Parts: sequence; structure tokens; C-alpha cells
Amino acid sequence: MPLIRVLAFCTAIAVAAAVGGCGATLPQTASITSDGNAGAAYPSIASEQPEGVPKPFGAADEPARTGREVIANPTIADVMAPSPLPEMSWGNANAPVTMVEYASLTCPHCRNFHLTVYPDFKRRFIDTGKVRYILREFPIGKTSGNATIALRCAPPDKYLDLFGKFMEQQSSWVSQEVRLDAIYAVARQVGMTRPQFDACLQNQGMIENLKWVKDRGRKLGIVGTPNFFIGTKLIKKELTIAEIADYVQQAEQHGGTPTAAASP
Repeated sequence: MPLIRVLAFCTAIAVAAAVGGCGATLPQTASITSDGNAGAAYPSIASEQPEGVPKPFGAADEPARTGREVIANPTIADVMAPSPLPEMSWGNANAPVTMVEYASLTCPHCRNFHLTVYPDFKRRFIDTGKVRYILREFPIGKTSGNATIALRCAPPDKYLDLFGKFMEQQSSWVSQEVRLDAIYAVARQVGMTRPQFDACLQNQGMIENLKWVKDRGRKLGIVGTPNFFIGTKLIKKELTIAEIADYVQQAEQHGGTPTAAASP
């Protein structure tokens, strides 16, 4: 089946810098759904995928969902609602502050955060037991959708390693068409075989569970990436280490949620 051009990556950083994340600003050629994402209500492979391989995250012609419920003031219980997939988390489970990042593997802002801010954040806050860090998938675009399925099929102890490789090597696999061979070239670096990769893309249970994770994000007010929850405070921008330090300090003083930190 011939490949068709689809929106598979976020707007260039120079264009998106004004909004501080991916997904809020899109090229005029992209179709827009009710929640501001490109293409269908979920990222999908649609007709880019070879015959016989399922279409994750809905078909390209799936109608955009309207009237989506968004919780105005989510509680900790809302943010931490049990997921059908294990939470990918690091740090002390009883840390005084929990920070949740919603990320898309094709987002240049997520890449910049992971490569330039995360190492210092890990050293200063995760490794010291001050923050429990949770990483949740919010794929934007069909390419991101495919890579995200592969990411979840990696062994849990390889998840963060593969996430980092997808980020570091964005230029080798992100394009305006879904290139499964290029995505697999990254996944195999953590020991994934091609049969495992191909079977992963046909795992409809995994696909449905990832849909749930993304829908929960939308319900909590996530509209782009990276978005962060620190306690119950939603920050819709890429954070600097100084901003994280400010938010964490405020959260420690106010029961886990910042109240007077740097504005998003």
C-alpha cells in the first residue's frame, strides 16, 4: 500500500517557541481536531501501514470527538487515576512531590527537555528522593503513535533508555511519512527483534490501553507536549531547571502542590 503524507512531527522550534510546546501550533496544511491535535482524534498509521497490520489509535477517517470532558480542577485522585498500563516512574514512591510529564516522542521541545534539563533534574530531585517522576505517553502524529507502541513493548528496565534513544535520534526516524524501518532501527538498540517489533504493532490490547492513557491526559487538560503536573498544578510549557526548582520548593511548602511558583 503506498505511503501518504501525514503530519508526523511538531512544528519547527522556531515557530513553536511562542507557545513553548508541541501540538498547540500546527502548519496550515494540517487538519485539526476538536482538541487541537493534527489529523484524527488519535495518532494512527492509517494507510501508511502495510496490509495486515492494525491501525493504532483510530483510523485516519475517524470523526473528531467533540464535547470532550475536561476536569477544570483535577484532584490528586484524578491525576493519579489507576491506569491499565503500569506507570513508568522513577524515584522514591513516597517522595513529598510527584511530577508527571506528558510527552510525544516526535516533539522537539520534549527532546530538548530530556537532553538538557532532565539529567540535572534527575540528579537534584529524583535521585535525592525529593520528587517522584512519572512519564506518560501523549503521542501527537502517526509516527509518534507507532514509536510509542514500540516503546511500551520494551522491557520496563529498558523503557527510559529507549525513550532517550528516540529523543536523541529524532532526526533519524521522524519524517512526514511513517517509516517503520527507521523506528525499528532505534528500537533494536535495546535488544528488540524485528518479529517482536512487528508483533507489537499488532497488539490491539496495548493500543487500546495507550488510547486510555492519552484520553486521561486530555480529560486532565493536556493539549500539547511537554505538559507537566506537579501535584495538581498543570504547567503547559517546557520547563527549565530553575522553574522546576521553584515549583518543587513551593510544593514542599504546600502539601505537594505549588501555589506561588513561576507562572506557566
